[in-house]
Amino acid sequence: MTAELDAENPFAAPSTLPYGLPDFARIGEEHYRPAILAGMAEHRAEVEAIATDPEPPTVENTLVALERAGRLLHRALTAFFNQSSADSTPGLDEIEAEIAPLLAAHTDAIRLDRRLFARIDALHTAGLELEPDTAWLLHRTHTAFVRAGVRLGDDAQDRLRELNAEITSLETTFGRDLLAAQNAAAVLVTDEAELVGLPDDARSAAARAAAERGHAGAWLLELELPTQQGVLAMAASRALRERVFRASVVRGAGDDHDTRPTLLALARLRAERAQLLGFPHHAAFVASDATAGSAEAVAEMLDRLAPAAVANARTEAEELAAALERDEPGAQLAPWDWSYYAQRVRAERRSLDDAALRPYLELDRVLTEGVFRAAHELYGLTFTERHDLVGYHPDVRVFEVFDEDGAGLGLFLGDFWTRDSKRGGAWMNNLVEQSSLLDEKPVVVNNLNITKPAAGEPTLLAWDQVITLFHEFGHALHGLFSAVRYPSQSGTEVPRDFVEYPSQVNEMWAWHPRIVAAFAVHHVTGEPMPAQWVTTLLDARQDGEGFATTEYLSAALLDQAWYRLSPHEVPTDPAQVDDFEAAALERAGVAFALVPPRYRSTYFNHAFGGGYSAGYYSYIWSEVLDADTVEWFEENGGLSRANGDRFRASLLSRGGSMDPMEAFRDLRGRAPQIGPLLARRGLAAVAA
Repeated sequence: MTAELDAENPFAAPSTLPYGLPDFARIGEEHYRPAILAGMAEHRAEVEAIATDPEPPTVENTLVALERAGRLLHRALTAFFNQSSADSTPGLDEIEAEIAPLLAAHTDAIRLDRRLFARIDALHTAGLELEPDTAWLLHRTHTAFVRAGVRLGDDAQDRLRELNAEITSLETTFGRDLLAAQNAAAVLVTDEAELVGLPDDARSAAARAAAERGHAGAWLLELELPTQQGVLAMAASRALRERVFRASVVRGAGDDHDTRPTLLALARLRAERAQLLGFPHHAAFVASDATAGSAEAVAEMLDRLAPAAVANARTEAEELAAALERDEPGAQLAPWDWSYYAQRVRAERRSLDDAALRPYLELDRVLTEGVFRAAHELYGLTFTERHDLVGYHPDVRVFEVFDEDGAGLGLFLGDFWTRDSKRGGAWMNNLVEQSSLLDEKPVVVNNLNITKPAAGEPTLLAWDQVITLFHEFGHALHGLFSAVRYPSQSGTEVPRDFVEYPSQVNEMWAWHPRIVAAFAVHHVTGEPMPAQWVTTLLDARQDGEGFATTEYLSAALLDQAWYRLSPHEVPTDPAQVDDFEAAALERAGVAFALVPPRYRSTYFNHAFGGGYSAGYYSYIWSEVLDADTVEWFEENGGLSRANGDRFRASLLSRGGSMDPMEAFRDLRGRAPQIGPLLARRGLAAVAA
């Protein structure tokens, strides 16, 4: 590694673009590797100066100095990892594989530096009178070093370094193989008769995808990350539904993109690392630093919810089976039938289905008249598209965000369409993190995976995609509203089982009648969605909650099962993955074949490729806070500036500058209660 970096490299100096937006017009693949290597070298030199400072440790020369260090590396990595997840190339994959173990070693070199920790520990034990955010920074920094293993002996630290390097490399391998497996599993259709039920825009997108892969005259159904695929709710052909479903559930289980050896190695290595750090298993290690506090608390919640969820799903299955029987006497309901007949039953009961809704849910209008309008009514925000600023891909749109007083708040980048180079799912990234210490304002990105229509055609959404758009923008607001001093406390830098809370709260505005009336407009006629349909949507919110809760809990419990193992308990043969998964679901009481987990192990990117290992429970843990907060909004008049300003001031603006549960109590006036979640999920039996 060298600290020398060509001055012409776009990362050599902070970007001069508005808000420090990376200069993607200048950035090429060739710039990332030298910038990252130089950034690591520069950061190590800065940390060495802090660790060897002859002056006694102070907040300024130790804590604040650490917050200021590593800016070149940070600039390069935020841009690199954003691009490698949203628009990967073979070249970027090579760089990621090379730097992953180097970054792990770099982090270890800092977090395992006993000289540096001695300075932090001296501050921690000195009983200093500090500002609340600085006191919390000191607490969290000290905790991070201890959890990283700084107090271990030399031999244990050496093994820890080896483990961290291997784990980081395997995470990269899992993500790369999963993306390849997902692309390879796309279902090719050569007979248009099989596409009955699919709307014209979906067929057009499938035809374009097929042509792009050399199958002109055919249709290619590309897979989404979860088990359930959107096409399963629309395709009338039972044979096609089965083909798509089976393609979905076998991803990563064999062939050229087998993820099983990687996931087993990850489970084993994480288990060994947890024991080296003094924990019985990886799940305990993760939960101990989250708001849950312990793996036992996580298990108690999941185990409490599972029986009632499965019971609700079985009741739903009976109704769907009866609908299938009317179509095909003697046919047995299968998992690939669920979404299709759930739509049929809802259409019969509610006189409404996704096919009827989609023409009223055009992406641009949902974004501007839905997501942005809600943010304006709640917080006074306005948005201006900046066509003069470019993103990392031609599909990326850049918006400048203004506060009510006209002051620029930051930039919001929207990258909504799917492509072969983008990993599945939806997520938020930071390109620049707000910090008054560094005088930086936020630049945030939302990524979705909506099928791109043919040129000139509208992007029409399913209702679930509308909810996802609002959800991810909730993360964006958490980043945009950050008003903290230290960069490590900015925006979404909060515990994993708290980070989903603000985004889940933001989903509520997708259902608000005034917001729905603004965005739900027919993309051709301009007619508003019929008022009775809006009422029906609201009435139908609990439809299918048995299925939704069971498939989610199955995945969360599967994640916990893998990470409650000791190293010697992890299977050694990839062929054992299916058996382990089946046994884990059976023990947890969620083994219901008609409702498979939202993610099976071989394509469970949250657990093996992303940052949610032993943390997938976070969504429903956060939903306790979310449902309680939705109740608070409703008790106080709902969609209003007063409520928005209170939520922003009490919670969104504080980022990770304080104990997150204290921030919640400041808002709610008490600790969270589970009752609102049980009511929302139709789990009243749990409370009985």
